[in-house]
Amino acid sequence: MTTKASVLRILEENRDRFFSGEEIASMLGVSRSAVWKAVKSLEADGYAVSAVTNKGYCLSADTDILSPEGIRLYLSPKYRDLPITIHKVTGSTNDDAKTLAVAGAVHGTMVLAEEQTAGRGRLGRSFYSPKRSGVYISIVLRPNLAITDAVLITTAASIAVCRAVEELSGEKPEIKWVNDVFVQGKKICGILTEAVSGFESGVVECVVVGIGINVVDTGFPDDIKQVAGSLFSEHPEFSRNHLAALVANHLLDLSSALPDRSFLDEYRTRSLLLGKPIRFLENNVWHDAVAVDVDNSGGLVVDTDTGRRTLSSGEVTVRPIR
Repeated sequence: MTTKASVLRILEENRDRFFSGEEIASMLGVSRSAVWKAVKSLEADGYAVSAVTNKGYCLSADTDILSPEGIRLYLSPKYRDLPITIHKVTGSTNDDAKTLAVAGAVHGTMVLAEEQTAGRGRLGRSFYSPKRSGVYISIVLRPNLAITDAVLITTAASIAVCRAVEELSGEKPEIKWVNDVFVQGKKICGILTEAVSGFESGVVECVVVGIGINVVDTGFPDDIKQVAGSLFSEHPEFSRNHLAALVANHLLDLSSALPDRSFLDEYRTRSLLLGKPIRFLENNVWHDAVAVDVDNSGGLVVDTDTGRRTLSSGEVTVRPIR
């Protein structure tokens, strides 16, 4: 770990405390000059570091920059050594994570970005990803799961996001099958799961789960502002590092428990659709139905005019009641 990263770790772990340059230098076994240079480099990166004579350095409470050190602070001990890559700007964290996966990235490898210029959602849609306002994270999973159960990964990711958001914000998120998370009637999160390998064997050997959460409202483009929302109108008391870590903790825990499907009851409880009239898109035609259940593989069970059936993928919307 570099001196800069080590200084950041100390300041992240102790945001309410000042450390003198001499104290940090002693802790790290480096010179005071090296500490000063590290602090100046952090400030150049955008970190607000308070420097007070006779007190030392302290990271400002309103500093909210994604960093491996900040994320590891909140990761479960069993996940703290997993690889974490953070980009200031990237096209798509999913594309970056897929490249790492093909090169052999281990289960749990994380890629995040402060801003995405080509973020993607399902069905080829773009995902609006402005800088420093959300959590854009992609996680490499190696679940060794049957392809027929692949939708369980996205289902689990939805639950991971809901749990993390509820723990930190107190809000009660809901899920619109299969991968959209809503808070107070607005979509605050989209999830895109992409297989990297395994189709030939009939087993999903490696996937990348991309999660985009709108944390702070910076304004949305006209084409999505009626649907999209954010958790907060301004920066909350918790950091985006904390939210990212909790999402990773829950997703990695759930990914090891996919076969027992115990999380599906929670998914059903959080569903926006069950018991409601819906429309689903199939072969470019919209069909009316009523959502009645989520099956044990994560499929949406619907009643139609021609009988009951299960959807494993596709576009679904709540049908207006006339």
